[in-house]
Amino acid sequence: MSGREHGHDPLLPHGAQAVVAPPRANDELTDELEVVPGFEHENLQGWIPQLATEADIRAVIEKAFDYRGDVTITSKNGPELTGYLFDRRVAPTLENSVVRLMLASGERPAIPYSEIAAIAFTGRDTAAGKSYEAWVKKYWEKRAKGEKNISIEAEALE
Repeated sequence: MSGREHGHDPLLPHGAQAVVAPPRANDELTDELEVVPGFEHENLQGWIPQLATEADIRAVIEKAFDYRGDVTITSKNGPELTGYLFDRRVAPTLENSVVRLMLASGERPAIPYSEIAAIAFTGRDTAAGKSYEAWVKKYWEKRAKGEKNISIEAEALE
């Protein structure tokens, strides 16, 4: 997004925002806004993509950054590292672009994009199936079975 979608106008002084009136009930855009589909996460668990080009590497790293589980990175001249990809620094070249993993040991190594030979989505996606819609469905199933004191608290992640 460019920022304009959020009311930021590059022609205004730094920090200023344009005021946009909310759509009214009879506006033409109202119906379109109400049917915008939600974002759906891909099921990437177990995926081992091919990293043939620079564009492949950059696209897979973006998916890994959004993934809510561990990934295993195999470097070209080093060991495999498994951890949560919590940071990436994108630069014009692969040599200057870096990912950072949070390992189980607590270490947070930085790996240049240019050193990555493979990325595998090895960890379980901890948020898979835990959408609001899934929770509501479970709630109504429990209620239909006659369960009492149904909690509205989220399940433990583990």
